[in-house]
Amino acid sequence: MKISIDPHPLLDTVLLHSRWPTNLGEVSTLDSLDKWFSSGASSPLSPQDDIKLKVRNLLRYGGFKPSGRSKPASEYLIGAVEKGRMGSINPAVDCCNVASLHSGLPISVVDIERGQGPWRIGLAEKGVDYVFNPAGQVIDIGCLVVLFDHHGPCGGPVKDSQRTKTHPETRETISIIWGTVDLPSRSQETAAWYRELLTQCGATVTEVRPTGPTDHHA
Repeated sequence: MKISIDPHPLLDTVLLHSRWPTNLGEVSTLDSLDKWFSSGASSPLSPQDDIKLKVRNLLRYGGFKPSGRSKPASEYLIGAVEKGRMGSINPAVDCCNVASLHSGLPISVVDIERGQGPWRIGLAEKGVDYVFNPAGQVIDIGCLVVLFDHHGPCGGPVKDSQRTKTHPETRETISIIWGTVDLPSRSQETAAWYRELLTQCGATVTEVRPTGPTDHHA
């Protein structure tokens, strides 16, 4: 799989490609899921100062305003845990949510077979939006760094597009850890633990090495 990344002064991303042994609807999730979703749970990732501010600064580059309903997905997870609203969705999403919650970094997970290459990471143009849930709600992602496929934007650090979200028949996923250079090594540490979680659920995981922006139409 090839993914190109446009030049970005703050983005420090890691891309993980996961192949699942069978349909996600037939794969058991993490045994320790309730523990990871409990308030105050510890993880292999040590706390770091100003993660929230530094992640928001990443999203602000280009002109996006990461607040309110457009706050980073990692902040949403913290609030959901505090309110006792976290539960299992499927192994791919559960592992994503655990790693994002404890790292403080937003993470996207996309069904590869629902998208179509070429794949690219870059800034969305002003005014661009997409549907992000089954109810048809739309989010404005203009000026935000996001994942694109042949048909347009399909994932990002706030909410992923409904068009390429995982489902019970999903067999292959790509995960994007939306890290920042202002948190040195955080993306790599998160990816290492995230990969362990995915492997525990039976996925075969490989890191995708991004290509340069000149390869967009290869």
